Amino acid sequence: MRLTIPNKLLRPRAPSTADTARSGADTPGRAASAAAKGGHFAASLHGAYYRAVRLILAILLASGTLGAQQALTQFGEAKARSLLQSQLPCLGCHEMDGDGGRSAPSLTTVGERRSAGYIAAIIADPQRRLPGVAMPRHEMPGSTRELIARFLSLNARGAEVPAVASPGQAEGARPDGAALYAKWCASCHGETGRGDGPDARYLPVAPAHHADAAAMAARPDDSLYDVIYAGGLPWGRSARMPAFGATLSAGEIRALVARIRGLCACEGPAWSRARPGAAGTERR
Repeated sequence: MRLTIPNKLLRPRAPSTADTARSGADTPGRAASAAAKGGHFAASLHGAYYRAVRLILAILLASGTLGAQQALTQFGEAKARSLLQSQLPCLGCHEMDGDGGRSAPSLTTVGERRSAGYIAAIIADPQRRLPGVAMPRHEMPGSTRELIARFLSLNARGAEVPAVASPGQAEGARPDGAALYAKWCASCHGETGRGDGPDARYLPVAPAHHADAAAMAARPDDSLYDVIYAGGLPWGRSARMPAFGATLSAGEIRALVARIRGLCACEGPAWSRARPGAAGTERR
């Protein structure tokens, strides 16, 4: 809702010379006196008007009228729903209207549990809003992010969530591939990489079996790294495979690749393996 105040109402008109003449001010002294009184009257009216406007604004803000988001158009809602179903990774873990994973909170009822501000913040940067949460940051155009936030915030009336301090990581600590895999991958790919995680049954495309030596031996380490970094969609794979490049470091992604190699007990194609002592083999 936008409150518009006409400019002419913001500047109450002081009595003009014509008004003064019509009131019988036919001498310079009386005209000056009338003009002075008119100026005091205008100033008084001006102050009273703004006090009334401030009171109205305070009432509207308290009732939430001004803070309410404009409703999405029917096209906007349909576009947001389509993006969530076919272009974004959210439904890999979250459920919406019966579609999607079950390991993360439902998006169907998110507005009942969370405020519009929280929803926008967790989409923009999950780790900043809720450090340690198993939700990667998905990079997308600002207009898309705003559309999704508005769609999920329709009629939002839930509570805010207190800020949480980041647990941090010991400086120089070596990434733990097994722990990273359990946190970020196992819900779809399974704890042992057999594609049998709790969300796997809800996905439109079966997740990769990282324990399948024949399948994994055909994929170079660079290929695994790139899919983890950028997600499935850019490589012609499922959009519900999220991108981790904006959340994990290069070292953490390499640790995940090493974990996958441990699960399949295999190496990539011979042509893709680094030769011992060869220069330029360090990825990123």
